[in-house]
Amino acid sequence: MEKVELGRTGRKVSQVSLGCMTMGTATDERTSARILDAYLDDGGDFLDTANCYSWWVPGASGGESEELLGKLLKGRRDKVFLATKVSAAVADADSARKGYHDDGTADWDYIGRHFEGAGGDVIRRGVDESLRRLGTDHIDLYYVHVDDRATPLEETLAALDEIVRAGKVRQIGWSNVRTWRLERIRALAERHGWASPVAVQLQHSYLRPVADSASLATGDMLDFLRDNEDIALAAYSSILRGIYDDSARRLAHPVWQTYAGADGEARMAAVETVAREVGATGNQVALAWLLRQTSPRVLPLIGPRTWEHYEAIRPAFTLELGAEAMALLDGAGS
Repeated sequence: MEKVELGRTGRKVSQVSLGCMTMGTATDERTSARILDAYLDDGGDFLDTANCYSWWVPGASGGESEELLGKLLKGRRDKVFLATKVSAAVADADSARKGYHDDGTADWDYIGRHFEGAGGDVIRRGVDESLRRLGTDHIDLYYVHVDDRATPLEETLAALDEIVRAGKVRQIGWSNVRTWRLERIRALAERHGWASPVAVQLQHSYLRPVADSASLATGDMLDFLRDNEDIALAAYSSILRGIYDDSARRLAHPVWQTYAGADGEARMAAVETVAREVGATGNQVALAWLLRQTSPRVLPLIGPRTWEHYEAIRPAFTLELGAEAMALLDGAGS
């Protein structure tokens, strides 16, 4: 697995990040350990979790992923680059879960009202709780998970800078944030001499969104990142819940509505053509394409829930896409 620099920090990490969201809830301890061991053996070292994972699972309250990772990383913490997040934990998981619907959709306005936010006290308390659960004395990358527009940015940035200076956090990042907000964050950090984001985490894949949301890497954000190479793009939902492999699943899955249309259909057709030609799956082709993006460079996350999911995607780490395949993929759609 290739190692790339995280922004312009000088720190190299595996280009593929292991999303650990389901570990400790939907993914049991034995399977989580097997996936983690295989990922490390494959050359990976970039682990991604959050203090809220996974409160939406019945019976969970959040923090389960960090707890299990802390247990699994005992004796090998120095072998990984560890990222976690703050601001999307909830105090009342039972109430917050009412925002999820049986058809797979969610009422994000309702759910968002339950988030703890990014106030100074939340950050100071949250980092200590994450450090305890993870069994470590520092976090390598600490994200604001969901941009908190109700809290002054000065309060959030000052608290983040405080925990960086205290040695509890090495670098900070922001997730689910608009381009204009990210630029404002950077400007405030520069003005006050505070720690500034070195990574932005957004939903990003081969398909191009037709919807608009703070959670998506829109064309505006991608253009911004091309001009600001000191910020890395960490791409979650990099294979969009596996819809590249199954046309029936694609059409039925709510995530498709973010990409549905002529452009999406053309790009799906290109993936299917390349997959046949190189003897790979559509998911593998989509991930391999992301790994070859250089402007901006993309660090895709994978979040396997089962061992079979991990086995199915790992060939993409080394999948070769030739010039013709890349030209077909790059040129598909409008």
